[in-house]
Amino acid sequence: MNPMMKQSLSLSLSAIIIIMGINQKEQMIELVHGGGGLAVIISIFFVAVLVFFPIIPYPVLAGVIGSVAGVVNGTLISLTGIFMGTTLMFYLSRYGFRDWSQGVLNKYPKVKDYERSFERNAFLGLLFVRLLPVIPSPIVNILSGMSKVNFFVFLTATLAGKLPAVITFTLAGSVFAGDRLLSISIYGVYFLLIVSGASIYFYKKKYSTITPTNEQVNP
Repeated sequence: MNPMMKQSLSLSLSAIIIIMGINQKEQMIELVHGGGGLAVIISIFFVAVLVFFPIIPYPVLAGVIGSVAGVVNGTLISLTGIFMGTTLMFYLSRYGFRDWSQGVLNKYPKVKDYERSFERNAFLGLLFVRLLPVIPSPIVNILSGMSKVNFFVFLTATLAGKLPAVITFTLAGSVFAGDRLLSISIYGVYFLLIVSGASIYFYKKKYSTITPTNEQVNP
Protein backbone atom coordinates (compact mmCIF):
# COMPACT_ATOMS: atom_id res chain seq x y z
CA MET A 1 0.00 0.00 0.00
CA ASN A 2 1.44 3.37 -1.00
CA PRO A 3 1.97 6.05 1.69
CA MET A 4 -0.82 8.32 0.39
CA MET A 5 -3.37 5.50 0.48
CA LYS A 6 -2.21 4.47 3.95
CA GLN A 7 -2.51 8.03 5.25
CA SER A 8 -5.96 8.48 3.71
CA LEU A 9 -7.26 5.26 5.25
CA SER A 10 -5.78 6.11 8.66
CA LEU A 11 -7.26 9.62 8.68
CA SER A 12 -10.61 8.25 7.49
CA LEU A 13 -10.66 5.68 10.30
CA SER A 14 -9.85 8.35 12.88
CA ALA A 15 -12.55 10.65 11.47
CA ILE A 16 -15.15 7.86 11.55
CA ILE A 17 -14.35 7.10 15.20
CA ILE A 18 -14.59 10.77 16.19
CA ILE A 19 -17.78 11.49 14.20
CA MET A 20 -19.47 8.36 15.52
CA GLY A 21 -18.59 9.37 19.06
CA ILE A 22 -19.89 12.93 18.60
CA ASN A 23 -23.14 11.88 16.92
CA GLN A 24 -23.92 9.03 19.30
CA LYS A 25 -22.61 10.37 22.61
CA GLU A 26 -26.05 10.93 24.20
CA GLN A 27 -27.22 7.46 23.23
CA MET A 28 -23.98 5.91 24.46
CA ILE A 29 -24.27 7.67 27.82
CA GLU A 30 -27.83 6.33 28.18
CA LEU A 31 -26.63 2.81 27.39
CA VAL A 32 -23.83 3.11 29.95
CA HIS A 33 -26.37 4.22 32.56
CA GLY A 34 -28.49 1.17 31.71
CA GLY A 35 -25.83 -1.27 32.93
CA GLY A 36 -25.37 -4.85 31.79
CA GLY A 37 -23.06 -6.45 29.25
CA LEU A 38 -23.85 -3.96 26.50
CA ALA A 39 -22.98 -1.09 28.84
CA VAL A 40 -19.52 -2.58 29.37
CA ILE A 41 -18.86 -2.77 25.62
CA ILE A 42 -20.19 0.75 25.01
CA SER A 43 -18.16 2.11 27.95
CA ILE A 44 -14.93 0.61 26.60
CA PHE A 45 -15.63 2.01 23.13
CA PHE A 46 -16.56 5.43 24.57
CA VAL A 47 -13.31 5.66 26.57
CA ALA A 48 -11.35 4.64 23.46
CA VAL A 49 -13.05 7.42 21.46
CA LEU A 50 -12.01 9.99 24.08
CA VAL A 51 -8.39 9.07 23.39
CA PHE A 52 -8.87 10.55 19.91
CA PHE A 53 -11.09 13.51 20.76
CA PRO A 54 -12.60 14.73 24.08
CA ILE A 55 -16.26 14.77 23.03
CA ILE A 56 -17.07 14.89 26.75
CA PRO A 57 -14.67 15.36 29.69
CA TYR A 58 -13.18 12.01 30.70
CA PRO A 59 -13.81 12.61 34.45
CA VAL A 60 -17.54 12.81 33.67
CA LEU A 61 -17.56 9.52 31.76
CA ALA A 62 -15.38 7.77 34.34
CA GLY A 63 -17.76 8.96 37.05
CA VAL A 64 -20.76 7.56 35.19
CA ILE A 65 -18.98 4.24 34.65
CA GLY A 66 -18.03 4.14 38.33
CA SER A 67 -21.61 4.84 39.44
CA VAL A 68 -22.87 1.91 37.35
CA ALA A 69 -20.06 -0.65 37.55
CA GLY A 70 -18.37 0.18 40.86
CA VAL A 71 -14.75 1.09 41.51
CA VAL A 72 -12.96 -2.14 40.57
CA ASN A 73 -14.98 -3.02 37.48
CA GLY A 74 -15.19 0.62 36.44
CA THR A 75 -11.43 0.98 36.67
CA LEU A 76 -10.88 -2.16 34.58
CA ILE A 77 -13.39 -0.94 31.97
CA SER A 78 -11.69 2.45 31.67
CA LEU A 79 -8.20 0.94 31.49
CA THR A 80 -9.37 -1.43 28.74
CA GLY A 81 -10.74 1.51 26.76
CA ILE A 82 -7.54 3.48 27.29
CA PHE A 83 -5.51 0.46 26.17
CA MET A 84 -7.53 0.09 22.97
CA GLY A 85 -7.61 3.80 22.12
CA THR A 86 -3.96 4.56 22.82
CA THR A 87 -2.80 1.41 21.02
CA LEU A 88 -4.75 2.32 17.89
CA MET A 89 -3.60 5.94 17.96
CA PHE A 90 0.03 4.92 18.56
CA TYR A 91 0.11 2.63 15.52
CA LEU A 92 -1.84 5.03 13.33
CA SER A 93 0.68 7.76 14.18
CA ARG A 94 3.65 5.48 13.57
CA TYR A 95 2.54 3.73 10.40
CA GLY A 96 -0.56 5.49 9.11
CA PHE A 97 -0.43 9.28 9.02
CA ARG A 98 3.14 10.24 9.83
CA ASP A 99 3.03 13.40 7.68
CA TRP A 100 -0.16 14.60 9.33
CA SER A 101 1.20 13.73 12.78
CA GLN A 102 4.38 15.66 12.05
CA GLY A 103 2.27 18.66 11.06
CA VAL A 104 0.42 18.50 14.37
CA LEU A 105 3.68 18.30 16.33
CA ASN A 106 5.13 21.25 14.40
CA LYS A 107 2.42 23.41 15.96
CA TYR A 108 3.96 22.67 19.36
CA PRO A 109 7.69 23.52 19.01
CA LYS A 110 8.41 22.89 22.69
CA VAL A 111 7.16 19.34 22.32
CA LYS A 112 10.38 18.54 20.45
CA ASP A 113 12.22 18.87 23.76
CA TYR A 114 9.99 16.16 25.22
CA GLU A 115 10.56 13.96 22.16
CA ARG A 116 14.29 13.91 22.86
CA SER A 117 13.60 13.31 26.54
CA PHE A 118 11.29 10.39 25.73
CA GLU A 119 13.92 8.72 23.60
CA ARG A 120 16.55 9.08 26.35
CA ASN A 121 14.34 7.74 29.14
CA ALA A 122 11.04 6.77 27.58
CA PHE A 123 9.34 5.09 30.53
CA LEU A 124 9.96 7.82 33.10
CA GLY A 125 9.24 10.58 30.61
CA LEU A 126 5.92 9.06 29.60
CA LEU A 127 5.02 8.19 33.17
CA PHE A 128 5.59 11.80 34.20
CA VAL A 129 3.38 13.34 31.49
CA ARG A 130 0.65 10.77 32.17
CA LEU A 131 0.66 11.47 35.91
CA LEU A 132 0.95 15.23 35.42
CA PRO A 133 -0.76 16.13 32.13
CA VAL A 134 1.41 19.09 31.14
CA ILE A 135 1.05 17.96 27.50
CA PRO A 136 -2.38 17.08 26.02
CA SER A 137 -2.84 13.32 25.97
CA PRO A 138 -3.46 13.04 22.19
CA ILE A 139 -0.19 14.90 21.58
CA VAL A 140 1.64 12.43 23.84
CA ASN A 141 0.17 9.53 21.86
CA ILE A 142 1.17 11.07 18.52
CA LEU A 143 4.61 12.02 19.81
CA SER A 144 5.22 8.48 21.06
CA GLY A 145 4.13 6.98 17.76
CA MET A 146 6.41 9.33 15.83
CA SER A 147 9.42 8.69 18.07
CA LYS A 148 11.51 5.57 18.59
CA VAL A 149 9.70 4.67 21.80
CA ASN A 150 9.05 0.93 22.15
CA PHE A 151 5.32 0.10 22.18
CA PHE A 152 5.52 -2.03 25.34
CA VAL A 153 7.26 0.81 27.19
CA PHE A 154 4.65 3.26 25.88
CA LEU A 155 1.77 1.04 26.97
CA THR A 156 3.04 0.19 30.46
CA ALA A 157 3.95 3.82 31.22
CA THR A 158 0.56 4.97 29.92
CA LEU A 159 -1.48 2.53 31.98
CA ALA A 160 0.62 3.10 35.11
CA GLY A 161 0.44 6.88 34.72
CA LYS A 162 -3.30 6.92 34.00
CA LEU A 163 -4.19 4.57 36.85
CA PRO A 164 -4.35 7.18 39.68
CA ALA A 165 -6.69 9.43 37.67
CA VAL A 166 -8.86 6.50 36.58
CA ILE A 167 -9.26 5.25 40.16
CA THR A 168 -9.95 8.77 41.46
CA PHE A 169 -12.65 9.61 38.92
CA THR A 170 -14.24 6.16 39.13
CA LEU A 171 -14.31 6.31 42.93
CA ALA A 172 -15.84 9.80 42.87
CA GLY A 173 -18.57 8.59 40.53
CA SER A 174 -19.28 5.46 42.56
CA VAL A 175 -20.01 7.44 45.75
CA PHE A 176 -21.82 10.36 44.07
CA ALA A 177 -25.35 9.02 44.60
CA GLY A 178 -24.77 8.28 48.29
CA ASP A 179 -22.56 11.22 49.29
CA ARG A 180 -22.28 14.07 46.80
CA LEU A 181 -20.09 16.15 49.09
CA LEU A 182 -17.54 13.34 49.35
CA SER A 183 -17.63 12.83 45.58
CA ILE A 184 -17.05 16.53 44.88
CA SER A 185 -14.29 16.60 47.52
CA ILE A 186 -12.49 13.70 45.80
CA TYR A 187 -12.60 15.55 42.48
CA GLY A 188 -11.50 18.78 44.16
CA VAL A 189 -8.52 17.28 45.98
CA TYR A 190 -7.31 15.52 42.84
CA PHE A 191 -7.51 18.63 40.66
CA LEU A 192 -5.84 20.69 43.38
CA LEU A 193 -2.94 18.22 43.42
CA ILE A 194 -2.67 18.33 39.62
CA VAL A 195 -2.76 22.14 39.47
CA SER A 196 -0.21 22.38 42.29
CA GLY A 197 2.09 19.86 40.63
CA ALA A 198 1.82 21.56 37.25
CA SER A 199 2.48 24.97 38.81
CA ILE A 200 5.61 23.70 40.56
CA TYR A 201 6.80 22.05 37.35
CA PHE A 202 6.37 25.16 35.21
CA TYR A 203 7.86 27.38 37.93
CA LYS A 204 10.98 25.25 38.13
CA LYS A 205 11.19 24.97 34.35
CA LYS A 206 10.88 28.73 33.94
CA TYR A 207 13.57 29.63 36.44
CA SER A 208 15.92 26.82 35.44
CA THR A 209 16.29 28.54 32.07
CA ILE A 210 17.52 31.75 33.70
CA THR A 211 21.32 31.83 33.63
CA PRO A 212 23.28 34.13 35.91
CA THR A 213 25.14 36.99 34.29
CA ASN A 214 28.81 37.76 34.79
CA GLU A 215 28.09 41.36 35.62
CA GLN A 216 28.45 42.37 39.24
CA VAL A 217 27.32 45.60 40.80
CA ASN A 218 30.03 47.16 42.90
CA PRO A 219 28.92 48.75 46.16
